[in-house]
Amino acid sequence: MVVNDMLQLTVAVTLHVVCYTVYSINVSVCLLLLLLASFATMNAPLSLAAMAIERYVAICNPLRHSQICTVHRTRILIAMIWAAGLAPSASDLFILLAMQPPSFFQSSVLCYSRNIFKSQYLLYKNQASNAVYLSCVGLTVMYTYIRVLFAAKAATTDRSSAAKARNTILLHGAQFLMCMLSYVMPLVDFVLLGLFPAQRTAILFINYLIAYVLPRFLSPIIYGVRDEKFRKHLKGYLFRRSTFQKIAPANALSLKII
Repeated sequence: MVVNDMLQLTVAVTLHVVCYTVYSINVSVCLLLLLLASFATMNAPLSLAAMAIERYVAICNPLRHSQICTVHRTRILIAMIWAAGLAPSASDLFILLAMQPPSFFQSSVLCYSRNIFKSQYLLYKNQASNAVYLSCVGLTVMYTYIRVLFAAKAATTDRSSAAKARNTILLHGAQFLMCMLSYVMPLVDFVLLGLFPAQRTAILFINYLIAYVLPRFLSPIIYGVRDEKFRKHLKGYLFRRSTFQKIAPANALSLKII
């Protein structure tokens, strides 16, 4: 998840810097960046669904968790997630290669998805694939959350683990809803740019922050701050730093007096 978020943010920032500085780049380079961004964006909800299933197995089938969630199976699952995320981008590439002449890939355009994928067929295909992927992920997150919620209520022992798993899946759901913003934003861009064409730069930048940057802030919270060991070291670091800042001025004052 962290690697995928790093890839997505790197490509998205590169695209925005290129659009604001160079304006137009080679179609082949733009196509590569757009496919990488689409691939990483599609991977995010699929990874959330896989992690929700892992929490479901750990709480509802704890005796079989070590047998089901092995390292080998986890690697296979990660490969399947990346293959499923790559499938829509690969199909877009093959369709574009079949529809456009070679000269198109040697030209320069403003690196925006609508300038590359102009066919209405590709638009409808992407809408259908996004609906299927997001529906499957949404149902998976909802099902695992409900099952873990019932397991937490029925548990007589180890309620803290069940409650932590329930809260984790709930945060997965919130992160999933925020990931869905990336699929809604093209429509929002179309509406806002039609209403305020003079504010194109500001609209695209603000929507980019909301749809792509903000959802990635939840990953450090879910997998960092909520971890007991990490939180302990973070508190210790912040406490020592604040103590040092308080002591340093006092030492400096005493040196001046001497």
